[in-house]
Amino acid sequence: MRKLSLVLAAALLAGTLTSPAAQAADAPATFTHPGVGVSQAQLDFVRAKVQTGAQPWTDAFNQAKSSSYASLSRTPKPRAVVECGPYSNPNYGCTDEREDAIAAYTDALLWYLTRDDRYAQKSIQLMDAWSATIQDHTNSNAPLQTAWAASSWPKAAEIIKYEYGNWPNAGRFATMLRNVYVPKIINGSNSNGNWELSMTEALQGIGVFLEDKAIYDKAIALYRLRVPAYVYLESDGALPKTVPSQNLNTRDKIVSYWQGQGTFVTGLTQETCRDFTHTGYGISSISHVLETARIQGVDMYPEFGERLRQALGFQSKWERNLEPVPSWLCNGTLNRGLGPITEVGYNALHTRLGIAMTNTQALTESRRPAGSNNLFVAWETLTHAENPS
Repeated sequence: MRKLSLVLAAALLAGTLTSPAAQAADAPATFTHPGVGVSQAQLDFVRAKVQTGAQPWTDAFNQAKSSSYASLSRTPKPRAVVECGPYSNPNYGCTDEREDAIAAYTDALLWYLTRDDRYAQKSIQLMDAWSATIQDHTNSNAPLQTAWAASSWPKAAEIIKYEYGNWPNAGRFATMLRNVYVPKIINGSNSNGNWELSMTEALQGIGVFLEDKAIYDKAIALYRLRVPAYVYLESDGALPKTVPSQNLNTRDKIVSYWQGQGTFVTGLTQETCRDFTHTGYGISSISHVLETARIQGVDMYPEFGERLRQALGFQSKWERNLEPVPSWLCNGTLNRGLGPITEVGYNALHTRLGIAMTNTQALTESRRPAGSNNLFVAWETLTHAENPS
């Protein structure tokens, strides 16, 4: 297995491997559960590490367990209509929904690692409260809000339904995902790339939980267009790739969309010159989709792994702030703040495939344990650090 991984890594780095399976990457014939973000094997690996007090997993476990998301006295705050304007202003239920979804996942994860049924019951309480109440998302940020919440809900639901099992209202929760969340995100977005990448993550997770191949395939179709248009590689040519529906058909339009950046280098993203926080959202979703696809039996790393590696490496280098920013890069000014988003991609490419990632490794290890960005990312040192499963 290790020899095969090294061969795959070499081909990935050389950009020569594009297998038929990687090109097809449709929904699996049979879905694997739990199969959104983390697999049963990965969870078992973490559980064994925590039980023996090993690091960095034990510190990460304690971080999650001591967070407000794990509080067994948490009261769900569902709303029939969640209204989110630009930057969540107005904020009618936006924060509550996202954080209840992260809490449901946190509780499901803690149940798996501890077998303390109180956590499973709290996760169920949160999911049931929302599935009994929510009807719609409105205002300008509705699609993004929907995507963020729907990236966390399936992670919780997968563990509870397929491992814990005692969830009478699981069907109502599934109906909520299908009727309230899917319609808002199924057609993607022509906004900044992190929007559509979050949508692909949410749709893929929903597709897995619902065992709906059409939803899953739509997620992958959107992903195939968006990822090459989000992360630039020198092999793309003089200009970045584009999403056809955006009609970015001139250099000036592309430069404007890339936040005024006119010099394109490998690893640069469409939002690098906006800020690293939003860039981190996009990179995170790129890695999450790859992981879920791998768990579902389709390895898309040969197709997209090099873009992920370069995006992580480029952003990690400048996030570390070890040298002056050159004038050609974002006019010499970077807005850092990448967030806790490197563990999943770093583990996949470095731990499993054996690829050296100097800057990403240094940044990742210096920031452990990685917590939550309070939007849709949570506890990835716990679930993915040095996890070979």
